[in-house]
Amino acid sequence: MFEETMTIFTNELNELLKSEQTHLRKAEIGIRLCNDVLSKLQSNVEKEDFEDVLTEIDFFKNIKPYPMSYLIYFTEVRTCELTKPKAGTSYKIRFLEKEVRKVNKFFSSNNDFVHYMEQDHNYLDHQFFTRNSRNDFPFTPTINYYQYPEFSTSHDMLWAKVQALYRFIHYLRESLQNLQPGSAALFSDKKHKLVVWSGSKTALVELIYALYSSGDLNHGTADLQTIASSFEDFFNIKLDNIYKTYSEIKARKKNRTKYLADLMHQLEHKMVRDDEV
Repeated sequence: MFEETMTIFTNELNELLKSEQTHLRKAEIGIRLCNDVLSKLQSNVEKEDFEDVLTEIDFFKNIKPYPMSYLIYFTEVRTCELTKPKAGTSYKIRFLEKEVRKVNKFFSSNNDFVHYMEQDHNYLDHQFFTRNSRNDFPFTPTINYYQYPEFSTSHDMLWAKVQALYRFIHYLRESLQNLQPGSAALFSDKKHKLVVWSGSKTALVELIYALYSSGDLNHGTADLQTIASSFEDFFNIKLDNIYKTYSEIKARKKNRTKYLADLMHQLEHKMVRDDEV
């Protein structure tokens, strides 16, 4: 019963994320967008509730946290944009580095829960994602993002914040990189060896969209721009307009996923050769 609402929200969100608006403007529009869809979801739940416990778990684990995580993300970005120093590169860098430390502290404090979710466990889902356990809230946000007792479980807000901070750390990384090239080292224990993408940019965009569609990155929370930026960093390449490239891929007359098909063919061919050895 939430499919239409979530489809409309996802389309509007993607349009916003790929727009040329400033971070602050995107955040302000995004907050309104997320609040609107959360109100609609809350209204649906109040009117119809859930057919069974599994449906309730799915909603509070997979559906509500999606717009909720973006509401938290946009709120954090807006706060950061409004409070960071207006002048002085060194002051801005120190401010952003402090934000990074706060994110790291959050993940450290919630390490057990993050591990549970990242390992796709479900043995505690009845406790975490049903309202039967809503009186046991382990996490109180410093900002009242959007929380109502009949529309919350003990851990859905925490799970939404985990997903939000995955995105927020990318925003901080990008902001620091713009101020201080080379600051990406703050986000990893060690630097990867230099790897250069030597295929076509169109092929890489095809691969990026395939991974985005699969939902296998950050539990499906990574947006296209985040994935593309990560690939740019890792493969030392600059992708121009990935949305335009994707449109060109879709417009192919036949074999629209020809790079992925070629990857499959090459891997099968290697397996055959290995079997013959």
